Amino acid sequence: MPGSPPGDAVLRVVLELLESGSHDAVQIREVVRRAHVSPLTIYKLFPSRDELVVAALQQWLTVNSCAPLAAPAPGESLYDGLMRVFRHVFEPWERNPRILEAYHRARNGPGGRKLDQQAMGAIEPVARAILVGGDPTYVDDVGLILTNMAYAVVGQFANGELDITAILPALERAVFRLTTNNEPAATQARTRRGGYPTSPAQLDRQESTDQGDSRR
Repeated sequence: MPGSPPGDAVLRVVLELLESGSHDAVQIREVVRRAHVSPLTIYKLFPSRDELVVAALQQWLTVNSCAPLAAPAPGESLYDGLMRVFRHVFEPWERNPRILEAYHRARNGPGGRKLDQQAMGAIEPVARAILVGGDPTYVDDVGLILTNMAYAVVGQFANGELDITAILPALERAVFRLTTNNEPAATQARTRRGGYPTSPAQLDRQESTDQGDSRR
């Protein structure tokens, strides 16, 4: 864009490289070539390549996964509210999976704390508003479980163990279990277990017996 500050052109090029390639595609020589700036200009604005990538991801988050999120509407269920937050965050990443890969890598590197702070700063107030009035221990547990679950599925995706389109369904299952009454299912499991061994020692003895029977 003619007349835009050099930093804007640089970050725009970095995002293009991240979207079309990967974290490793962001090379200073290529950014210099595409943004039509000097290496000195880049290093004055962004002292390291890691800071350059983090700054570009912060810009992307501001208008996508961390864009302003509406407060809960009256009567919105806990399940609907939490899933609204997760969809707000992850649907843009579904459309830009390489950005999510870059985010995962960058948040584990130098300057990654900035990305975590930006994400939590955008999401946490709305999530807290959705959970307001709940038992404090329950609220803390939900936050702990879902935060760790989100990081886990993103890590699985980045490692090639989970398809990008499987992230939201996995989170939805977790949210459903945390916001519904699980006692009937738990009771059914306990009832059907009946007389089966339940302690590790009993299970070991049962397995040894079964193996002995199979050799006869």
